[in-house]
Amino acid sequence: MEFNKARNIIGLRVLSDNVIWLWIKDQSVVVIDPSVHEPVIRYIDENNFHLKAILQTHHHSDHIGGTKSLIKRWPNVKVIASSKEKKRIPFQNVSVEDGETLNILGEEVKIIEVLGHTSSHIAFFLNDKNPVLFIGDTLFSGGCGRIFEGTYQQMYSSLERIKSLPKNTLIYCAHEYTRANMLWALNLKPKDQDIKNKLSEVEKKLSINELTIPFLLDEEMKINLFLRAKNLEEFTFLRVNKDLWV
Repeated sequence: MEFNKARNIIGLRVLSDNVIWLWIKDQSVVVIDPSVHEPVIRYIDENNFHLKAILQTHHHSDHIGGTKSLIKRWPNVKVIASSKEKKRIPFQNVSVEDGETLNILGEEVKIIEVLGHTSSHIAFFLNDKNPVLFIGDTLFSGGCGRIFEGTYQQMYSSLERIKSLPKNTLIYCAHEYTRANMLWALNLKPKDQDIKNKLSEVEKKLSINELTIPFLLDEEMKINLFLRAKNLEEFTFLRVNKDLWV
């Protein structure tokens, strides 16, 4: 967060490892994937902010669990979600599709479909000189999402789309999984100095209770084995290996 001074984005830690992101501009707030509502309402009320929009990357309960209560508190809030999710996110009132562009808090936000974790997962991309990507559960620092509804090909293609974004894109994922992901990566690549350095950095942050996310795409491409996969076969091997790793 400290290297993206162009925007005010803060993370609220909730549940066991979720992070709810709040994008703040002036007195307005956009919330990304609110798994619960209490800390969001508390933060907004304490700072005299107003909730403008809720961005939903996918339908899982730990991403939409707080949305209904936020709608009750702010009835006119825009709830933005994939048009493919009208049944599983029925409270959406702005339905979007891949490639569509919206104006949110005066900025251009592009919808990028990133299938694999689910069959309708989307990401929200703010593209300017300080680009930001709200990626949900498709990519984590050192890892990628489990494949529940999609296919290995879809997830691999989604990661390739992410890799094509500007290298200075700051990526906000929805879970604090970095340490576990780096331990897994180091188990596979015990001599990889970039992975060793990243794990050391992560340990230091966690020791002082700092989040290890967001992360820069350029740096992530050096330490994330899924982004380093050269083809679908290699990606599939890694994903299966990660699912079996304890």
